[in-house]
Amino acid sequence: LLLYLLYSADTVEDEMEMATVRHRPEALELLEAQSKFTKKELQILYRGFKNECPSGVVNEETFKEIYSQFFPQGDSTTYAHFLFNAFDTDHNGSVSFEDFVMGLSILLRGTVQEKLNWAFNLYDINKDGYITKEEMLDIMKAIYDMMGKCTYPVLKEDAPRQHVESFFQKMDKNKDGVVTIDEFIESCQKDENIMRSMQLFENVI
Repeated sequence: LLLYLLYSADTVEDEMEMATVRHRPEALELLEAQSKFTKKELQILYRGFKNECPSGVVNEETFKEIYSQFFPQGDSTTYAHFLFNAFDTDHNGSVSFEDFVMGLSILLRGTVQEKLNWAFNLYDINKDGYITKEEMLDIMKAIYDMMGKCTYPVLKEDAPRQHVESFFQKMDKNKDGVVTIDEFIESCQKDENIMRSMQLFENVI
C-alpha cells in the first residue's frame, strides 16, 4: 500500500493545493511532530494518498481493492479487513491521512516495542486487551490465504493451526487461555524463532 501510494506521488504536494482538498489533514507541522516523517516526506505521502482517495479518507472496500493488487496470487480480503481495522484507530469505518501516517510511522520507523504493540493490536481482533487462540488463528489463516498456494505449495490444510498452537503455547505463560500484551511482547523479544516468524507479518504490510 505504501509503495502504491508513493508511485502515485509524482510531485511534492504544494501546500496551497492541499487547502483545496475536502478533508484537509491536520497541519503538517503537527503531523511532523507526532510522526517520524519529515515535512517533505509527509507532502509526498499526502499527494499519493489524495490521488487515490480524493475525499481525504479511505473506506474499507477501497482499502481492500488497493491491497489486493499486491497479492494477486492469493485472497487478501480477510487480512486487508484486519489491517484496515488496525489503521482505523478511532473505529469510525474510515482511515484518514492522519490515521495512515501514524500507522506507517510505527511500522516503518517505530521501535521494536512500538511495532510489537501495533502487532498486538492487529491480533487482538475484538480489542478487549487479550489475544485468544481463535483470534491468532483467524489472522494466521488470513495471511496464508493472502500469500497463496503458490507461495506455500507443500503446506497441509492444518498448517496455520499448527503454527498457532506452537505460537500460543510459548506466549501464554500462565496458561489461562489468553495472551496479554506483556506476555506477547516478552515472548517475542525473548524468542528468536518468534521474531523471525514475525517478519512474515512485516512483509505483508
